[in-house]
Amino acid sequence: MLEAIIKFALARRGLVMALVLIVMGLGVWKFTQLPIDAVPDITNVQVVINTAAPGYTPLEAEQRVSFPVETAMAGLPKLSYTRSLSRYGLSQVTVIFEEGTDIYFARQLVSERLNTAKANLPSSLEPILGPIATGLGEIFMFTVDAEPNAKNSDGSLITPMDLRSAHDWIIRPQLMRVAGVAEINPIGGFKKEILVAPDPAKLLAYQMDYSELVHAIQNNNNNRGVGFIEHNGAQWLMRVPGQASTLTDLGNIVIRQWHTHSHQRCSPR
Repeated sequence: MLEAIIKFALARRGLVMALVLIVMGLGVWKFTQLPIDAVPDITNVQVVINTAAPGYTPLEAEQRVSFPVETAMAGLPKLSYTRSLSRYGLSQVTVIFEEGTDIYFARQLVSERLNTAKANLPSSLEPILGPIATGLGEIFMFTVDAEPNAKNSDGSLITPMDLRSAHDWIIRPQLMRVAGVAEINPIGGFKKEILVAPDPAKLLAYQMDYSELVHAIQNNNNNRGVGFIEHNGAQWLMRVPGQASTLTDLGNIVIRQWHTHSHQRCSPR
């Protein structure tokens, strides 16, 4: 058999050389496709549940958040075990599944149980699922800067608040569309907001409290729909714009009205 192969190779030298070159080229191409990593990611299938609990001590976070969440995850299909980490102001529960479990199937199971677990948590806390990433994932940091003396379209100088707005509304949505990006967390800058800081002395002078001020802003800071009008076969949508967007709009919100009654005395004639 070996003698027959040698005779065939000597008789068909060109064909054999061509086959060798094809196999070599295929090997080189396959080598470029191998996922070679110095530190391979051997992380198991896990789903992380993060709950921000401002002001909670580690003991309170464990008793009121971590323990109820871990208890709710018990009995999940293909569940291996759970572990938790309770720190000041943070509860983190990690749910570990068996090898080979689809990560999206696991996250769906955890989300369903998490909706049930919310009933046993403080109403002010909102647990969220962590990104589909592991501790060995790559982390990139970047900054958003502007040219010196750069100006907005209205002629004003660009401020850190403008850079943060550009990141949140322009840069971040585009980066989230990139394949392989799991999460983008902004750090620093100034998020655009309007701060209402009432004077306690003036509130006491008018016999008002903070809750009354908060309710007035909440109830007078939204748009209202009032139906539509049919005109020439078309519908004209009607609405009442009431959302405050400037300081003047907030200043025009009525908190309380006082009605004064005047008494008129008539003298007999």
